[in-house]
Amino acid sequence: MSESIRLVIFAALVGIANPACVEAATCPPAVEQPTPEMVRAAMHNARDHGFLWRISKDGRTSYLYGTMHVGKFDWTFPGPHVAKALRATDTLALELDFLDPDIRNRVNKGMATQRVMALPAQLEKRLREQAEAVCIPYDALARLTPEFQIATLTLMVGRWDGLDASYAIDAILAGIGHGAKKEVVSLETPESQLQLLQMQDEQETVTFVRESLDELETGRERKLLKRLSRVWAAADYPEMEHYSEWCDCMNTENERELMKRILDDRNPKLADRIDALHMGGKRVFAAVGSLHMFGATGLPMLMSKHGYVVERIELKSQ
Repeated sequence: MSESIRLVIFAALVGIANPACVEAATCPPAVEQPTPEMVRAAMHNARDHGFLWRISKDGRTSYLYGTMHVGKFDWTFPGPHVAKALRATDTLALELDFLDPDIRNRVNKGMATQRVMALPAQLEKRLREQAEAVCIPYDALARLTPEFQIATLTLMVGRWDGLDASYAIDAILAGIGHGAKKEVVSLETPESQLQLLQMQDEQETVTFVRESLDELETGRERKLLKRLSRVWAAADYPEMEHYSEWCDCMNTENERELMKRILDDRNPKLADRIDALHMGGKRVFAAVGSLHMFGATGLPMLMSKHGYVVERIELKSQ
């Protein structure tokens, strides 16, 4: 399984699968608790990151914003252009709003009822070794489905480079939206995402776990996440537009089909939901994973087909 597909999969896991990390000198660095001085500095130095589009129709303006599902503390305060767009809207639309207790309860219920497939002994051994490498108790990890075990390990890999799910941009925006008393809505349902994140059969699950472990063990997972976060932080639209050329993620028919299912097949429904909110009189700030924004099936293109005037807002030089 390619790095990019797993990035999409663990996007829905931020705040869901977070086993306690065992403290040890060789563990990935834990999240540093920000001091008042760090908060003041981050606010003062806030700059724009990510990818932003203005979409207009019927005399109202909404926005599309491409996020990262891990982050750094310095990214928690929106820069001037993103903050201006947030202030100009009354509704924040996320893939899922994990600050909504109903969403959290439905996710937990769904995960608790999923069948945990027994993996071949060799794969389980490799999973245990990867859990030990990032200091996660394997007994906690083993209660999850194999797909969620891989996703949790992927989340932890980012910590070596200062990237943490605690600072996921989606979660930060949810906090801002609720704090500002905006209407915060989920564009998808927990049930649909949980269904999407499961492989189609046992053989596909085994293949997914084996190929995922290959990438974790070789360091390719960490390398891709680090590059993707660098592109996002720099708001490098051209580089992201060529993602499929450098992600090493479209090499097999299985990878291409999974990418289609996890990205392309979801985008029309996301676009329809955003359109319904806008046409219902809302001014929407729709924030979803950046991979949903690019290409012929990306949200900006789909909103254009819905009759919107779509304008890319350059953030890189800010």
